[in-house]
Amino acid sequence: MFKANITITLRSSILDPQGKASHHALGELGFGSVQSVRIGKFVEMEIKAASKSEAMEVAENACKELLANSVMEDFHVEIYELVA
Repeated sequence: MFKANITITLRSSILDPQGKASHHALGELGFGSVQSVRIGKFVEMEIKAASKSEAMEVAENACKELLANSVMEDFHVEIYELVA
């Protein structure tokens, strides 16, 4: 059994109004050292697979077909083996 940690973010060329609003609010709260904010999604997925590479393939295909919008978003997958 494997665990996939998936981070999905807007591509850098896409405007991020939620990130912009958060950046402004952080500045108002005194976090002036924060230079920029981008908001994304984090997905955890448990995958039953025979190998780490098979689990990676499942996670990447799930991102490509459902979890991430390939036009606007990038994703990064990390796979960990779960110890029983």
